[in-house]
Amino acid sequence: MSLLRYLLIIMLALPVSSAFGQEEIEDIDPWEPVNRKIFAFNETLDRYLLRPVASGYHKVMPDPAERGVANFIYNIYEFNFMFNALLQGRPSAAAQSIGRFMVNTTVGVVGLFDVATKMGIEAQRADFGQTLMVWGVGSGPYVMLPLFGPRTARSATGYFVDTYTSIPVWAWETEEAYLFWTVEVISYRAGLLAVDDLITGDRYVFMRSAYLQSRATYLNGGVPQEDDFADFEDDEDWE
Repeated sequence: MSLLRYLLIIMLALPVSSAFGQEEIEDIDPWEPVNRKIFAFNETLDRYLLRPVASGYHKVMPDPAERGVANFIYNIYEFNFMFNALLQGRPSAAAQSIGRFMVNTTVGVVGLFDVATKMGIEAQRADFGQTLMVWGVGSGPYVMLPLFGPRTARSATGYFVDTYTSIPVWAWETEEAYLFWTVEVISYRAGLLAVDDLITGDRYVFMRSAYLQSRATYLNGGVPQEDDFADFEDDEDWE
């Protein structure tokens, strides 16, 4: 996990004025030249490794089994959702997350089945990037991370904090944690196979726009933003 630790240190070391300031951000992607090089590396890795593995996984796994794996992974992160909901001052959401974890871990057979949703206990996703936003931290520039893909400076920091406060880190052996993260990446990539052909034009710009709009919708409580993310000038517009 040395790479994760190294990247986390980099993100936390970014100057407050440039990465996490509340001032207007005229250019959401000031690091585009470097980001594009990292994106090209990620694309090569995806083309020759991740996508073939994910395609094979999708072909051999029956749909119910594939959903079960995705449910299991999501259930593991219910602890993070609970933790972040508490940090955000939302105790009811935290209670729902821990309730979902208990129900799905027991009745749902270690999370393979999402029984909680059928019982009316709705998911309350919360991550540390969102927590930083609630605490008043600005989102900062767009950044493309090696292996981990598109982020903002804030969401990248949140991602690594969430990783190091997750069940695989503090409750499992190292080998089990790495196996979990490997399966998580494969499962996630397999879920994106259907949208590969929808990417048009400049793939870098397309992926950037897709991530930023998706992130904005999530931070806005699931309500899509009408504005194009590329036109945002103030961080408050997409918090």
